[in-house]
Amino acid sequence: MSAQQPGTLRRIGLRAFRALPAAPSHAIIRLAAPTFSMGAVALIEYQGRVLALRQTHRTGWSLPGGLVDRGELPEDAVVREVQEETGLRVTSGDVFASVVDPGVRHIDMIYRIECATEPLVQVASEARAAAWFAVHELPDPDTPTRRIIAAVEAAHTVPRPGEVLSP
Repeated sequence: MSAQQPGTLRRIGLRAFRALPAAPSHAIIRLAAPTFSMGAVALIEYQGRVLALRQTHRTGWSLPGGLVDRGELPEDAVVREVQEETGLRVTSGDVFASVVDPGVRHIDMIYRIECATEPLVQVASEARAAAWFAVHELPDPDTPTRRIIAAVEAAHTVPRPGEVLSP
């Protein structure tokens, strides 16, 4: 008995699982496996302000970005999402900060993108509006965006090192 040669009970369980609709099967997977979803978020900066979007699936203002597709790298996802939502072609650069939310099993990788001139934003996809704000003055950010803003602000501070504790 192995993954390649499952036993009778396992084969029955796998067949039953395959017959389930998507929502219950995803709930079972979430309970059984400690997996996380991953997002890629862009902090697009111009003259001390960041680009924020109003999106149909969120309340308040949020930053451009979205979920990383299966098999996709987060740096490729942020480039794709920015182009889909804003029409802007960007490069990702390195990861600037990250946010882990164990409550909903989600990780956001945040990429900082600097603009030398103000880009022409053409909202599309699920984005309805775009505006530039100082990061700490973003009006009415949704909960995930508040966590991302906190991580961005923390990234601008000197990190506190850990230490070796005596036994």
